[in-house]
Amino acid sequence: MVDFLLSYEALRVTWWVLLGVLLIGFAAMDGFDMGVGALLPFVARTDLERRVAINTVGPVWEGNQVWLILGGGAIFAAWPALYALSFSGFYLAMFLVLLALILRPVAFKYRSKKPGLAWRTRWDWALFVGGVVPALIFGVAVGNALLGVPFHLTPDLRPIYEGNLFGLLNPAALYCGLVSLSMLIMHGAAWLAFKAEGAVADRAKAIGLRAAIAAAVLFAGGGFLVLFGLLGGYRITSPIVWDGPSNPLNKSAVVDAGAWLANFNAHPVLWLVPLLGVAAPLIVAIGFRTQHEGLTFIASKVSVAMIIGTVGLTMFPFLLPSSTNPGHSLTAFDASSSRATLRNMLAATVIFMPIVLLYTAWVYRVLWGKVSEKSIEHAGHSAY
Repeated sequence: MVDFLLSYEALRVTWWVLLGVLLIGFAAMDGFDMGVGALLPFVARTDLERRVAINTVGPVWEGNQVWLILGGGAIFAAWPALYALSFSGFYLAMFLVLLALILRPVAFKYRSKKPGLAWRTRWDWALFVGGVVPALIFGVAVGNALLGVPFHLTPDLRPIYEGNLFGLLNPAALYCGLVSLSMLIMHGAAWLAFKAEGAVADRAKAIGLRAAIAAAVLFAGGGFLVLFGLLGGYRITSPIVWDGPSNPLNKSAVVDAGAWLANFNAHPVLWLVPLLGVAAPLIVAIGFRTQHEGLTFIASKVSVAMIIGTVGLTMFPFLLPSSTNPGHSLTAFDASSSRATLRNMLAATVIFMPIVLLYTAWVYRVLWGKVSEKSIEHAGHSAY
């Protein structure tokens, strides 16, 4: 049994699952930080209300962003070809995300340094940009992965990317960006409803209700786009050798409009994931209406997990399809690191992941409780 779990094919599948877990962890944890930033101009009308909203995420956003670092590190170590192509092909898009993410910590640190309204308003809008831009661009990136990315590989496996930023911002990919944005706005609203008190929480519930319905409708609409082949579709036509060498040129693949449904049709139980991806946001909407903050936030996390999980199950075993030469697409069985690398990384993950989870749970336990205007006034300058 141990030999099978440490076999090359099992390690490749395990790291595909772990990559999904890390991406879901990032969206579920740092996602509500971005959602709060995107909501800031709409849920808070006074400086005190904005401080309430900001202080719900101020103490935890740095820890939450660790999931992004872990996800990027996992891609770099486990799927180096994917890392090289995504971070070079999507360079300008990634630069926009990086710029937005840089604005966020600067805004957190500098906003409270001066009491002037104009000064604080500028940093509040920086937090807004730091929330909206990554939420939108990450969805656009997923949309382009579903559609296929214009690249090919040379005989020595050097990737050649043939696209540009404006090509990435196509209608189908922007639609996926709207799914991501509505999902994270819903998630941020669920966090504010759970963590804040007063007018901020009330406005978050009202906006979150609409965002949750929008997320469910847009995600269901994305399913129809997949059904009619408007969100790509790729199929491998050669035998799959799961323990073969990491060489994407050793296979053949074709564009197939219905291929993204193949895994669900082959294993009908998988349909539960996209169904929950539609149902969970509707449960979130009901939670906002019925004032069940804790259950609403849990349902929001389930929504995030199911929507991202649906994308992974849809594309498996593809990691990044090539729209110009489908046979050069990167997959879970031909774009990984060596068996030894995957094995050693898995051992490190087994040791350190529980530590990260325990530390995260401890931090949230210490910071348990709602943020109110009274608590902000009492904290004075020690609050954001």
